[in-house]
Amino acid sequence: MRAYFDHNATTPPDPQVIEAVARALRDEFGNPSSVHHFGQRAKALLDDARSAVAELIGAEPGEVVFTSGGTEADNMALRGAAEAAEIGARRHIITSSIEHEAILNTVKALTKRGWTSTLLHVDASGIVAPAALAAAMTRETAIVSVMHANNEIGTIQPIADLAAIAHEFGAIFHTDAVQSVSKIPVDVRRLGVDLLTLSAHKFNGPKGTGALWVRRSTRIVSTMTGGKHERNRRGGTENVAGIAGMGVAARLAKQKLATDAPRIAVLRDRLEQAILARVPGTAVNGAIDPRVPNTTNISFEGVEAESLLIALDLEGYAVSTGSACSSGTLEPSHVLRAMGLPSHRTQSSIRFSLGAGNTEEQVDSLIAKLPAVVSKLRTLVRR
Repeated sequence: MRAYFDHNATTPPDPQVIEAVARALRDEFGNPSSVHHFGQRAKALLDDARSAVAELIGAEPGEVVFTSGGTEADNMALRGAAEAAEIGARRHIITSSIEHEAILNTVKALTKRGWTSTLLHVDASGIVAPAALAAAMTRETAIVSVMHANNEIGTIQPIADLAAIAHEFGAIFHTDAVQSVSKIPVDVRRLGVDLLTLSAHKFNGPKGTGALWVRRSTRIVSTMTGGKHERNRRGGTENVAGIAGMGVAARLAKQKLATDAPRIAVLRDRLEQAILARVPGTAVNGAIDPRVPNTTNISFEGVEAESLLIALDLEGYAVSTGSACSSGTLEPSHVLRAMGLPSHRTQSSIRFSLGAGNTEEQVDSLIAKLPAVVSKLRTLVRR
């Protein structure tokens, strides 16, 4: 048996998504900016996908800007908002210490342009306290960016409260919702945000497609200059086939959310509770609640995470030590370090992230194999 428990890294595309992409590549090759028949057929695919993505997050289609993925959307949000803010005197940006590198490295880049930045710290819960944001806000603050759900530990941030605080000071609020869209209900109006990032391959869509939602009243400057694509907000011919697949994935995600999320949560809890009960020296990292329903991050005392990952892969189970974008580095997770966990826990933690394809049989099989794998690794360490 091979079982995939790394859905926060990427998800397998749904068969209907694959068919939509193939059909668009084969039949709808027109440039959506062309006014003739072939171009307008391609444009219709974009319009349909834009409506589907908007419906998934409670937005209007005209507010959705298609991008190449979450990283570009994050960059567009922060750099675009910064360009617009620089017209005035505000040059302060606030984010959290547990953000994805797409945010943290973009903030670093802005500081090289003269911006000042503040990183909001978290405790062992992995949740940003609204009081911490309120204390960090100044009249110079132009942008606040806090992720909706963390990619490593799954904790859900109090975005509506944080956005309200940012708005009190006249700042705009962005949230990276890459890890929450399709796992929990996401409504941009209820969250009260101004900018929101999502990525198709996190909800069974194709890689290389994503979107930035931009509230109509929010000013951003295009960071991809060129033609007048995406209503002058992102130059470049759109990835029609990928976006068509993203639209199908968005519709499927909305249809299945009410049934898939509770089922996956039961599987996650079954796995988590069994590991804690059957493997000594284990602990869950981050708050148990609120979390997205598919994610658990567990430390295994006396075991190097990389060794455990490889051992489980040899047994047929795909798991992760953290963000896929940080793989290959020997550094411990910046998220777990920011939470103040001791080094032995940051270096011995595994993320299990479940998805629609996981079954009770897969979970029970992993549970049956895991104790012996961990015990063997601990024996090797003691030697």
